[in-house]
Amino acid sequence: MGTPEELRELLPQLKLDELLGELQTRIDTVRGTRDRVHSLLAAVLSVGRELDLEQALRSIVEAAATLVDAEYAALGVIGPDGTTLSGFYTVGVNARQIAEIGPLPEGHGILGELIRHPEPLRLGKLSQHPSSYGFPPRHPPMNTFLGVPIRVRDQVFGNLYLTEKRGGLDFDEEDESVLSTLAVAAGVAIDNARLYAEARLRERWLRANAEITHSLMSRSEFAEALDLIAERAREISGSALAAVAMPVEGSGLLSVEIAVGVDAEAHRGLVLSPDRTLMGLACSAGAPVTSDDINHDERVAPEPPRFGGLGPAVAVPIGTGEHGVGGVVLLARETGRPVYSGKETQMLLGFAAQAAIAMELAERRQDAQRIAVLQDRDRIARDLHDLAIQRLFATGMTLQSAGRFIEHPEASERVLRAVDDLDETIKIIRSAIFGLRARENDVGSGLRARVVQVAGEAARVLGFAPSVRMEGLLDTDVPREIADHVVAVLSEALTNIARHAHADRADVALTTDGREIRLKVADNGVGIPADGRRSGLRNMAERAQQLGGRLEVTGAASGGAVLEWHVSLPE
Repeated sequence: MGTPEELRELLPQLKLDELLGELQTRIDTVRGTRDRVHSLLAAVLSVGRELDLEQALRSIVEAAATLVDAEYAALGVIGPDGTTLSGFYTVGVNARQIAEIGPLPEGHGILGELIRHPEPLRLGKLSQHPSSYGFPPRHPPMNTFLGVPIRVRDQVFGNLYLTEKRGGLDFDEEDESVLSTLAVAAGVAIDNARLYAEARLRERWLRANAEITHSLMSRSEFAEALDLIAERAREISGSALAAVAMPVEGSGLLSVEIAVGVDAEAHRGLVLSPDRTLMGLACSAGAPVTSDDINHDERVAPEPPRFGGLGPAVAVPIGTGEHGVGGVVLLARETGRPVYSGKETQMLLGFAAQAAIAMELAERRQDAQRIAVLQDRDRIARDLHDLAIQRLFATGMTLQSAGRFIEHPEASERVLRAVDDLDETIKIIRSAIFGLRARENDVGSGLRARVVQVAGEAARVLGFAPSVRMEGLLDTDVPREIADHVVAVLSEALTNIARHAHADRADVALTTDGREIRLKVADNGVGIPADGRRSGLRNMAERAQQLGGRLEVTGAASGGAVLEWHVSLPE
């Protein structure tokens, strides 16, 4: 030890070193705070630049982990029900570890605590909190915890979860403050990204409407426009299935004209009742109808099976004005995908309303063309009646009178034969006039409507409604004569099922490709006994033979019988 004099000299030096050390510590603290503020500002700027919502959420998680020096970070998006998580974005856990852990969190335990009480939460030992459930097998160990809510305007969008601060330290008040500041910036960034996404989505709907209107106004086939409506609705909404159904005239039923996507064949051509179907409910209500899981929805009849693997669905009417519902659009997503939000449904409703206007304009144009054709037919019929027939009749009378003055027997016979030919010609023209005018009254007597009517009448004797599926241009490609035979054969087939089959299900399929019409009627009854009466089948076979077609009757694999009636259409 030194002398007292030496100690007195050393004391000021020690105090100076202590002061310098404290000053250095404060300088380091200020520098650290400055660097952290710079990092926070950089994170805010980075997050704020993102306009893609998915990328913005990932950027927020990465920035949060960096700012508070956490080993693990996650952002949980709160679902529409407000109690569970519908999305989860992580940092620090790779894809293999996520697969080993199992399903993503749904919002229970500590995560649920932050959903129920959206306030910052700091824990030194996560497992000691009363709401802690523990972790599933193969989950990384986690002790320290910091969570803060992310608010978008007045709504809690989700929560940031940080665990395991590096160096074995606890999260402190400064970490909480930094993370809360980032959460505010994240809320603004998320709101901007959502608004941008909505604007882009609205723009896509408007472009689709313009495309459909152009298609209808450019004299495209009506079926092509319906196909365009279904395809664009499916693409823009991110759906797996889209279908468009139109009312069957005078029946109150809907016929699925177009279906695209998953199991489209199971939907195309189906005739649906106004109840026990999502489309029928939307048509009856004149308003959108949604389902969280259409495959298990009690409002939707399970037969025929057509929604396997599908979950969320929405049906929207096309047009609800003074002319009523002009059709229905159905969209469905795969099981596990998000339900259709209110905003999505409203955009789809606007799209359907614009499509309805375009369809109505196209229909008005077709009506004008039809009226012009009918007026032209009427003019032709009037001219034939008033001019051609009168002239022919007068010519015939003149020849008949002149025949009396012809003495040569052969010449007289020829004149009389010419008069007879004129009479036949007058009859042919009158028949043509009748045909021209009769077609004006054919509205509402199309093959589709007649088939639906027969099926509806058969339901009373069957005890159940047969399933009906129709495809192709049945009302335009099938001549009236063949259509009459189709209706008679269908009526006979359903009557036979009611009398002899003891079935509780019947399926009717009527299709045409423009070259052939094919009627298929199947049931799940007892089949056709070998010694049973076959007068009905003979009548159906004779009708097919008269038109150059054929009838085939076979047994169904699951019991019952399958009747197929084929006839070629005139070119």
